[in-house]
Amino acid sequence: MKTGRGLRAFLITCGVLTGAWLVVPTLVVIPISFSGENSFAFPPSSWSLRHYTTFFTEPSWLTSLLVSLQLALLVTAVATVLGTTAAFALARRTFVGKGIVEGLFMAPLIVPGIVVAVAMYAAFLGWGLIGTPIGFIAAHTVLALPFVTVNVTASLAGFDRVLERASATLGASPWTTFRSVTFPLIRPGVLAGALFAFVTSFDEVVVSLFIQSPTLQTLPVRMFTSVTNEVDPTIAAASTVVLVVSTILLGLATITRRNHHAA
Repeated sequence: MKTGRGLRAFLITCGVLTGAWLVVPTLVVIPISFSGENSFAFPPSSWSLRHYTTFFTEPSWLTSLLVSLQLALLVTAVATVLGTTAAFALARRTFVGKGIVEGLFMAPLIVPGIVVAVAMYAAFLGWGLIGTPIGFIAAHTVLALPFVTVNVTASLAGFDRVLERASATLGASPWTTFRSVTFPLIRPGVLAGALFAFVTSFDEVVVSLFIQSPTLQTLPVRMFTSVTNEVDPTIAAASTVVLVVSTILLGLATITRRNHHAA
């Protein structure tokens, strides 16, 4: 018993230290964002909200933030619909080449981001989609689809289809059965997938760098430009905003999935 408890304490300690090693460097950006200095300094010698004021008032930063939010919302809607439909097909149908199709849906999670970015750039260049909203939506949707598909498929795996047959026996149409029986039971998986899709689009930088244009830049691209071409602490404020938004959404997704499994 003592050996088991000692091993558990050791593993917990290792986990906490590893988590701190990964998280603490990221959290350094938060105090820097409240610095009153004109350059990066840690710890700050003075405190101010000037960098947040610049972030939310300077046209280049504000425009990129709005572009990212709009794209993320559109991508979330498209990816959720397509991913949910794909999950139903993969979970409930058997067809030739099903394994290949499943692999294609998971490919964006396996293939290195730079490879995906180069491939999309080559394809979109020929299709005239570089620097267009449709191009961004299509590219980000491809990256977000696996998260929706995986979460909805997991929800369908524990779904009792007897409930659907009972609904059909009582005279409900397929759409009524889906709306009243199926969707309420898989809603946590759909919501979790939608939240992951939003974060994926909102945080995406590698693919966005390849398909951007001077008139259409997302917030991560604007941040990359700032850190490579400028010495502007405003990026610390932008990073903090992205960190907070991503953390909240991922936390909600995790809570949603945990509550679903608990139920």
